[in-house]
Amino acid sequence: MSAPDASVKPETSLVRRARKINRILAETYPDARPELDFTNPFECLVVTVLSAQTTDRRVNAASPALFAAYPTPQAMAAAPREHLEQLIGPLGFFRAKTDAVLKLSQALLEKYDGEVPRRLEDLVSLPGVGRKTANVVLGNAFGLPGITVDTHFGRLARRFGWTEETDPVKVEHAVGALFPKRDWTMLSHHVIWHGRRRCHAKKPACGACPVAKLCPSFGIGPTDPVEAEKLVTTQGPA
Repeated sequence: MSAPDASVKPETSLVRRARKINRILAETYPDARPELDFTNPFECLVVTVLSAQTTDRRVNAASPALFAAYPTPQAMAAAPREHLEQLIGPLGFFRAKTDAVLKLSQALLEKYDGEVPRRLEDLVSLPGVGRKTANVVLGNAFGLPGITVDTHFGRLARRFGWTEETDPVKVEHAVGALFPKRDWTMLSHHVIWHGRRRCHAKKPACGACPVAKLCPSFGIGPTDPVEAEKLVTTQGPA
């Protein structure tokens, strides 16, 4: 999909409100960061692929043994399938996920000499890697700006009135137009942390929300501060 038309500028009031929300979320969640554990770009890529349809906590529990046994694309591409399935089993969908990491590792060897590429177009050419995963890797493994549009980010972008789009790529472009590129990666963390801890899908903690005065969706969840505070979690569920 092509980039948005640069001549179409978002309204100044929307930009100001969006950036103020991000500043408040940054103050609310000063420790916001990836909730998947990794130590290098290959691990970042693999754990992000494995995190589909499971929780970050489960991936973090399984990944130390996985990377101890198969720390590189070379090792993982040559791994016995049965052993990989045992290591990945606790995450669910273990056959599909084993297929994914085997094909991913093989593609890294064949196309990029075993190195994780640093360009979005190269990352999304890899098996099982979409824009969301690519942006996670760019932003968190390489320090290159990227907006991660997961279910939390998309939900909050619409609740905040930043966009009405539901397609993740269109959400990425619409929200990207509101913020300088240097803010994209941390913006993703701030919004996702807020979505996991307060602005829940079914029952957001509106009465305990630090950006309530700026949110056009205020009131879709409990507004009583005491009731809302009971909904706040200190750790993301997924």
